[in-house]
Amino acid sequence: MSLTAAIQRVWVLCLLIALSVPAFAGPSPSPTDAQRQAAVEVAESLNYGHYADVKLDDAWSQRAFDRLLDVLDPQRAYLLKRDIAAFDDLRGSIDEAVNEGRLERVYALYERYQSRLEARLEWLLAQLENGLDFDYTSNERLVIDRQGEPWAGSQEALDRLWHKRLKNAALSLSLSDQSKQEIRDTLVDRYEGQLSRLRQTNPEDVFELFMAAVTGTVDPHTEYFSPRQGESFDIQMRLSLEGIGALLQTEGEYVKVSSLVPGGPADKGGVLQPADRIVGVGQGESGEMVNVVGMRLDDVVELIRGPKGTTVRLDVIPAKAVDVTRSHVVKIVRDTVKLEDQAASSEVIEVDREDGKHRIGVIDIPTFYVDFDAWQAGEDDYRSSTRDVAKEIAKLKAADVEGILLDLRNNGGGALQEANSLIGLFIDRGPTVQVRDARGRISLYGDTDSGVAYSGPLGVLVNRLSASASEILAGAIQDYDRGLIIGSQTFGKGTVQTLSDLSHGQVKLTRAKFYRVSGESTQLRGVSPDISFPSLVDPDMIGESTLDNALPWDTVRAVQYRDYGNPQRYLDTLKARHETRVAQDPNFTYLEEQAALFKTLRDQQTTISLNREQRQREMNAQENEQLALENRRRRALGLEPLDNWAETRDSAASQQNAEDEEAADPVDRAQVIEGSEIVLDYAQLSGAS
Repeated sequence: MSLTAAIQRVWVLCLLIALSVPAFAGPSPSPTDAQRQAAVEVAESLNYGHYADVKLDDAWSQRAFDRLLDVLDPQRAYLLKRDIAAFDDLRGSIDEAVNEGRLERVYALYERYQSRLEARLEWLLAQLENGLDFDYTSNERLVIDRQGEPWAGSQEALDRLWHKRLKNAALSLSLSDQSKQEIRDTLVDRYEGQLSRLRQTNPEDVFELFMAAVTGTVDPHTEYFSPRQGESFDIQMRLSLEGIGALLQTEGEYVKVSSLVPGGPADKGGVLQPADRIVGVGQGESGEMVNVVGMRLDDVVELIRGPKGTTVRLDVIPAKAVDVTRSHVVKIVRDTVKLEDQAASSEVIEVDREDGKHRIGVIDIPTFYVDFDAWQAGEDDYRSSTRDVAKEIAKLKAADVEGILLDLRNNGGGALQEANSLIGLFIDRGPTVQVRDARGRISLYGDTDSGVAYSGPLGVLVNRLSASASEILAGAIQDYDRGLIIGSQTFGKGTVQTLSDLSHGQVKLTRAKFYRVSGESTQLRGVSPDISFPSLVDPDMIGESTLDNALPWDTVRAVQYRDYGNPQRYLDTLKARHETRVAQDPNFTYLEEQAALFKTLRDQQTTISLNREQRQREMNAQENEQLALENRRRRALGLEPLDNWAETRDSAASQQNAEDEEAADPVDRAQVIEGSEIVLDYAQLSGAS
């Protein structure tokens, strides 16, 4: 799933940096009294309720102005230097705009921005009306990322930039085998659709953009929700949501899959992965595919959401795609995500050694869940992740396993109380996590029940998508020396948010931070594994460290806790054995080489060619490198090699089919098997088997 940030941005340019918001039609936008009051309430929340020491003063105003420009025009493609100069007074007055609800100048800046957007779309449509007559034999190249570039000094300079972008859009479609007429029709439909959305914006949209800039200066998890956005957020938080079971986020001007809901339709189908981009949505088997690049996130969510049993088609750019002109369409049948679909489960892995077969238990914990309704009603048999894991432990002990591996990969967290009680299955009472609030007060949470469900050799498998409560569990197991942490660096989400109602909308505010019993925060750095695996997720795409203005890592005083062993003394031997095994494992070799390849591509790919032959050569070269890497893995596993890189997509999807030849040994499965090998080594070295 690795993919470089540079290659991701190519798709944005292929779509000519489609609009992130529509502009306003009719009279100039002006703030409502409700929005003025909401701005004041957000300011009060930030000043007095946020975890960090927030001061909405002139220094903050400078940062907020720059962030507002980044929100409006991140690629420096619409506004001119003189436009920025005309609103330079905002650099020192955005604090007053928020604190006092004086929003007129902010709305005036948006009006200037929207006029530039509308003029640019009309310019593009006029160019298309005159016909496509591009020369694809020149040596021109297009810069992929213009963020941070100086503002253009003239309209002519932007015309030259957009001429290149229009040429690039046409070339990209041409490389997808569209005829000249099809290219023209596609682009006209695209820009007319954007212009139509542009003319439907209302003052609420302007306010949402401004609030995104305001809250985004503080930390990435503090957000303002308009009444409409708040409703969508509430629906997303309910497990009864009927949809595809994917959490989406905006990144620049396109929609990205941030994570999959365990047990949801997308997770079960295997056709979506974190960091995939959704560029089109179609209803049913043959409904029109709506281009969603530049569309508001809540509008995209609305298109994807639908009744249980219906089909939605998504046009997707895979996270690891190199040829970004070749998106593909996936079908997902909408369904309701049920608690049962997220339940913990276990299996026994048989490990062959010279002295015979050994058995290691693996418990998959997709999320930390509890049936709150049954729990609050006082029912004795309410469902929870801790209770389910305890049952799986009993099954594995009955199967005489020599160790247990907890699989927390892709577990984005859940109920904090469940993380605490689940840790208690492996330690005999003690603190598990510290929570510090904005006033510096520290609350200590932990396991209060005596006894353990399992005291044998333990490993915890994590990856970049293990977040929040997963990091608390992994950190506690590591601090207590209760077991080994295996995998890749975790997400780094170590903050706590609360949602509060405003007179108009809601604010989600960061109010506290998590700290391990050792005193180290899980924020930003996450949990570092004792034994590292190559990451299936590119850490430059997913993780707290990729988010703007993430709160820093820090420490508090450690609390008293006991040691349950000293797995560190075996680490050198464990690592040596692990490295010997994976050197002969085609799947691990593939992961390491894939990570190195995409780092190279990320460093190299700063521009794209507008010469057709050169562009094709560059795409072919990149695809051939990936294809060669994949086929080395397949040959080592005794599988048939693929003829072209596009086949890897179909191969990956078919791994969900239990009858597929690769299903017994895909790259993902290799981590579970190697994790079991490590736990067995640990059991034998510690003499605890």
